[in-house]
Amino acid sequence: MSLLLVIEGPTGVGKTQITLLLARQLNTVVLNADSRQIYRELPIGTAAPTKEQLEQVKHFFVGTHSIAQNYSAAMFEHDALELLNNLFLTYDTVILSGGSMMYVDALCNGLDDLPEISSQTRAKVSNLLKEKGIEGVQKELQRLDPEYYNEVDLCNPRRVCHAVEICYEANRPYSLLRKGVRKQRSFDILKIALNRPREELYNRINIRVDQMLGNGLLDEADKVLAPYKEVGELPNSLNTVGYKELFKVMTGEWELPYAIQMIKQNSRRYAKRQLTWLRGDNDIHWININEYETDKDIVTDIVGMLRSVHQHNN
Repeated sequence: MSLLLVIEGPTGVGKTQITLLLARQLNTVVLNADSRQIYRELPIGTAAPTKEQLEQVKHFFVGTHSIAQNYSAAMFEHDALELLNNLFLTYDTVILSGGSMMYVDALCNGLDDLPEISSQTRAKVSNLLKEKGIEGVQKELQRLDPEYYNEVDLCNPRRVCHAVEICYEANRPYSLLRKGVRKQRSFDILKIALNRPREELYNRINIRVDQMLGNGLLDEADKVLAPYKEVGELPNSLNTVGYKELFKVMTGEWELPYAIQMIKQNSRRYAKRQLTWLRGDNDIHWININEYETDKDIVTDIVGMLRSVHQHNN
């Protein structure tokens, strides 16, 4: 039976290094499950695998799309499943690695069949957000779907706006369309989540932000913002930690030191949200990196788990 090895964990935990070691050990390939590393214009701010790393191990879904293209978890589910059908003809095990929980969930469990959002509906909700702010969109969601309103993260504009878009498009509450039924897959799945002590993780995040800035993040942000300065409306791909804070520097709203502080803070908050999501998944095997002497020891442990799964299913 073919097996998908999923390597998850919060931003900054060290997924890339472990994934590379595993891929070389297993002589396999990697599917990227980071919704922002897909965009070719954002390599620095998304900590995408480097050219050297991509030469070491074949990756899919890295730098494959432009920020001007709309891409979603549903599209990823379709594209990744199609790709896996071919990859499993060659590899017994394929690795899925990344921190975008919706992408991982889409591939492993499947998404509900929701309507495609038209450009008119997207524009309607976008205008509502512009005119009345996130509070206005929240009120509209409360009116259209009070059940989902009571459970969604109201501080996440993307989630709130998407729910309103679906309500408009389907002409019924989003909550009625959310079945939450897990779809059957033709392959086995082993999920591993990496973690570190909170203080260590947050310190790594802070250091990584400084490294990104040293590698040219400010210039990268300026370059991707340039085509949209006159338009005024940014594609959803740029609603991303590290970029949205620097955009405020470029428009004169914030000073750079404050923006850097906010990038670090928002990155730490994102890591916290990722961990909350992961802890709700009972299928995950947790690995605390600080309990191992070397990364090689971690890889050895994971390979042992893989062998147990293969032996059990064969």
